Amino acid sequence: MEVIILKNAEKVAATGARLVGELLRVRPAAVLGLATGGTQLALYRQLVERYRINKISFRQVSSFNLDEYLGIAADNPQSYRAYMDREFFDRIDIDKKNTYLPYCEEGQNPILVGPCYEQKIHDAGGIDLQIMGIGANGHIGFNEPSSSLGSRTRVKTLTRQTFKDNSRLFSETEFQPKLAITMGIATIMDARKILLLATGENKAGAVSKMVEGPVSAMCPASVL
Repeated sequence: MEVIILKNAEKVAATGARLVGELLRVRPAAVLGLATGGTQLALYRQLVERYRINKISFRQVSSFNLDEYLGIAADNPQSYRAYMDREFFDRIDIDKKNTYLPYCEEGQNPILVGPCYEQKIHDAGGIDLQIMGIGANGHIGFNEPSSSLGSRTRVKTLTRQTFKDNSRLFSETEFQPKLAITMGIATIMDARKILLLATGENKAGAVSKMVEGPVSAMCPASVL
């Protein structure tokens, strides 16, 4: 693990964008693992700007997102598909047929989504660079504390803390999911490289446990 400490969130996003750009220059058809959230939003804006000034292209890129809520439609503004389209995919030259999320179609058995998603990642040749954040409780993806370090893509129940943290994004009249489908910890660790971005005082404790604490399922990010 290499830990890079920067002065502010803007520099974190810029450094992340530079690392993604370096990968795409040597591997234009890279497979990216993507994530949602405020920290990633700043990164995507940097990448969109680099695309806009012709520094990078995503035309040959494939992507797999870490997770998706269970129980809301893909076109719901609160879905992670809608987030990715709105904030990133619709602003670059990526072929959206090559962008995947672990979404459960209406009438589909959610238990079967995970194995199908794992197969799609395998068929794509595996993830070259997995981008992600960290939850205040140390979760990565929606792998909450006590998740198996050998877990694969599956349905997870969000902890009370994560549900509370995410509630700021939902109005009182909106349905807020308590279930999600997430890549497992072992799935994440299969990536050839992982880039975790963390900013803000509320993430300091989780980052400390990840970097300095023991490897433990109680801090899923410690596996890194």
